[in-house]
Amino acid sequence: MLQKIEETQKQFAQDVLAVTDQKSLEELRLKYMGKKGLVTMLMPLLKDVPNDQKREMGMKINAVKNEIESTLANLATELEQQKMNAEIANTEKIDITLPVDNGVGSLHPRTVIQKEVEDVLISMGFVVDMGNEVETEFNNFDAVNVPSTHPARDTQDTFWLSNGEVLKTHTSAGQNRILSKYKGTCKVIFPGRCFRNEALDAGHENTFFQMEGVIVDKNVSVANLIYFMKEMLSKVFKKEVEVRLRPGFFPFTEPSFEMDVKCPFCGGTGCSTCGGSGWIELCPCGMIHPNVLKMAGIDSNEYSGCAFGLGFDRLVMIKSGLNDIRALNSGNLKILKPFKLNI
Repeated sequence: MLQKIEETQKQFAQDVLAVTDQKSLEELRLKYMGKKGLVTMLMPLLKDVPNDQKREMGMKINAVKNEIESTLANLATELEQQKMNAEIANTEKIDITLPVDNGVGSLHPRTVIQKEVEDVLISMGFVVDMGNEVETEFNNFDAVNVPSTHPARDTQDTFWLSNGEVLKTHTSAGQNRILSKYKGTCKVIFPGRCFRNEALDAGHENTFFQMEGVIVDKNVSVANLIYFMKEMLSKVFKKEVEVRLRPGFFPFTEPSFEMDVKCPFCGGTGCSTCGGSGWIELCPCGMIHPNVLKMAGIDSNEYSGCAFGLGFDRLVMIKSGLNDIRALNSGNLKILKPFKLNI
């Protein structure tokens, strides 16, 4: 038994010299630490060792196992550092001698803040998946628990195309595609432009941006949702914000909630931007309805999930100090170009 352990140790010392990239490192890990790896298969051999030697042999096997695991971890770190160094070395250099051009444009407030929000959510373990602007009727309505007879369709006066597809009315139209793609555990955000036949005012546009997110796993609960929403908003605003949570209704979540932010323009006293309420609706959210999970091929008895939406244009207004949503689509450079974030 001792000879077998020593042979495995010597063989690993030779094989590790041949590792040059992540692929060969993974092959080495599987060879020794996989289900049928050389180290893994040492443990069953203990049954043939005399009882008075079992403890000693077991300790030797564990010592070899720990040594190999440590070596593999160090190699992984070293290879990742080598990869980063190579990328840095090949990065295009910036010519700082170029003259300053005062006519160079600036990023739109939406672009700047979308990048900020995505960075926050990515740091919390999310991946970004862009949605479609033109969707099927099934994805936009039926797959999110809004069949043709559902009264919720009446609240979305929709722009239909001649081929029967629709300009998506909400980012929830991407839920079925995203959930069907991952078929289980996932944390995904999908921002996008939406379209509705709205009466235009300081707080409503017919073309606007939203950002949707879903978390699916085993045993996801309302407590997880509330904790995440508070953490997300504090990171997005980089400060404590006054919010309120109230019951809501969305066909694709049950239970459903509305998370509002106190209006920064009037301090809660009421103005045209907040419709006189003192609050701006920012984050509709809730637990994903079992029907939505089932239509995506996910077992709702095993998995649960929560979904949240950001009224993204309203967030842009709050952070950039704009008090009229129509300015975002106006192309008015006097308003958009000099904008600064209120952070």
